[in-house]
Amino acid sequence: MCKYKGVLPWALGGILLAVAFLSAVLFVKPIGVSTQFVIADAAVWDVINPDIIQENTESKTGYSSPNAYLNKSGGKYAKNAANPLNYSFVFVLAMMFGALLSSKISGDKPESKQESLMPKAWSDNFGTRSKKRFIWAFIAGFIVLFGARLAGGCTSGHMMSGMMQTSLSGYLFALGLFATSIPLAIILYKKR
Repeated sequence: MCKYKGVLPWALGGILLAVAFLSAVLFVKPIGVSTQFVIADAAVWDVINPDIIQENTESKTGYSSPNAYLNKSGGKYAKNAANPLNYSFVFVLAMMFGALLSSKISGDKPESKQESLMPKAWSDNFGTRSKKRFIWAFIAGFIVLFGARLAGGCTSGHMMSGMMQTSLSGYLFALGLFATSIPLAIILYKKR
């Protein structure tokens, strides 16, 4: 099991997270990241098929797409895909870099290669086959991302940014998230 050295106390972590979200809302815009997966997909699609994103002077964003989803909000997604190095996309990259940096600074290292591939909670409940874990992690990630796009936003956009702005949809999303995830975790992870 990992030995946690220098782990930030949860209360201080919560305060820092609140400061980050509040700063984003005050100075730029609310945080939300699932849309950037759509933007990344569309940027790749545009390289493969240059007709998918077109400059359009009649559109309020200056871009349009024959794809209805990319053409939403006057071509907002098409514009972001044509110019992907925007605030939101860089923010997602910074989140990944920040997580890597945090793991390096905290000294949180698995005791073995097996533990880095297979957390103890997983192996105790589902065995030690890493291929099985990777397949289920991919499936779970796909379902989460599909659900986030279906709901029009992810946990950071709906729940964290939404609740901070006292949005009813944010509170409903959080209620639904916890009402489903806690019972599912109890069912799946019987061994603690």
